[in-house]
Amino acid sequence: MTTPTMGRRERKNAQTRRALADAALRLFLERGYDAVSVKEIADAVDISVPTVFKHVPDGKEALMFDDGVERREHLLAAVHDRPAGQSVMAALREFISGRGPFAADQSPEFQRRTELIMNTPALRDYSRKLWIRCEEPLAQAIAAEIGRPAGDITARAAARYVLEIPQFVGGEPEAVTAMHAVFDLLEFGLPTATGPRPANELELGDLLPSQDTRADT
Repeated sequence: MTTPTMGRRERKNAQTRRALADAALRLFLERGYDAVSVKEIADAVDISVPTVFKHVPDGKEALMFDDGVERREHLLAAVHDRPAGQSVMAALREFISGRGPFAADQSPEFQRRTELIMNTPALRDYSRKLWIRCEEPLAQAIAAEIGRPAGDITARAAARYVLEIPQFVGGEPEAVTAMHAVFDLLEFGLPTATGPRPANELELGDLLPSQDTRADT
């Protein structure tokens, strides 16, 4: 199957979008997100502000991101094209492990971009929005792979929890360790408690009257 070649207009739009992303990243890193206006980014690319919003309708916080389509397609491919014998959750763990703050061997540029996103509320919230846009198609993919009907609550819950992981633990000091801890929970459930019972933890038997007391009633 051959991939359709982009036309001249599509190539030009893609180039403009890339130039906007590069300019936004450079200016945000130099001066901070809040100190940079959309007009300054437009001027850096030599286009008008209305043209910026034509390419990036979601506004300033979306300038550093793509439209999320590639993210969604790769996410679904991780589920549908996983190796034989690999669980859906293990495939999703592998996929998330290569994204953003969890990726290994990050280049200095990638690391600076990731830190900027994680430390800037507007950018971090927009990144979460892109992940959550994948929820419905991911839930459908999970349901299909585990033999559940479309709209199955288990598949929907799994999709939601997985897609919240980047926002939930991406800012942790040990982000990779935290990510794996959440996936361990999703894949294997809560660990069994070990050791003596805490003094303030009661069992059902502690709440029931003793045999002698019941005999007196």
